[in-house]
Amino acid sequence: MGEHEIFCCGAVVRIEDGKVRVLSDPMVEYCPLMELLYGVKNITREVVEKIVKQKIEKYGLFSCCRVFSSSLLVPYGASEIISVCMRKGLLDCAVTVCDGAGTVISSEPALVQEIGARLTGVIKTNPVKETIEYLESRGAIVLDRSTALINQPLGLKKAIELGFRRIATTVTGFTAKWIEDIRALAGEEDVEVTVFSVCNTCVREEALKYLFKADLVWGSASRIVREKIGPKALLQLGVAIPVYALTSKGKELILEYLKEFKDKVVIFRSKLPYRAPDKEPQLR
Repeated sequence: MGEHEIFCCGAVVRIEDGKVRVLSDPMVEYCPLMELLYGVKNITREVVEKIVKQKIEKYGLFSCCRVFSSSLLVPYGASEIISVCMRKGLLDCAVTVCDGAGTVISSEPALVQEIGARLTGVIKTNPVKETIEYLESRGAIVLDRSTALINQPLGLKKAIELGFRRIATTVTGFTAKWIEDIRALAGEEDVEVTVFSVCNTCVREEALKYLFKADLVWGSASRIVREKIGPKALLQLGVAIPVYALTSKGKELILEYLKEFKDKVVIFRSKLPYRAPDKEPQLR
């Protein structure tokens, strides 16, 4: 399986040859999403380890047995929104990250969802032959097959070279500086890039200047994002794990996504961010 590192509930987790080691305490004490998906209310190191082991055992993440399923998992997830908007012709491709492959350029909507459905912030990953071969069989381009490199600006550059003009790219909070590089490249090449800022639980104050340049920002469990990014939003999607649309493009994609959303929703005017503290993740 090689060596992989991810963030889960604000904890750094290393997966090495199938063994899971939680390297730091989780920053999150309670998360409504974790309660919904895994039935846990108090998040500890042991709980994080259990969650990651379950991802490996049931879905084959970080292994040669990786399960790719396009079923809806998170109502307002980045991969869900990208997938729907690609299917509706608003985006040509997506530059995302997959365990066992690194940065991947995908032009098939369902594949984007399959990659991102159960994945949290990947810090680093090693090549998994079976995963790479599966992605390529679906028409995806792996940025670096030999190292499973994670580099979203280089992924964007590759997507442009392949001829894509309306490109979505995800950028994690711990690599937020890439947003500046992505915007510069998009301007030089005259392409339309929609930036999805995800996995922002561990975001620090110095990263905000980059997050402000994104189109859509996930609040994750971050107080800073809610307090600083939230008031700048044109539209907020969700309350527990809010998604903030900072641009008209981001707002457009959310509204297009909601056209396909099957559950009932309420839309009303409000000063943003709209918060319900009893429903939000709680930090330690």
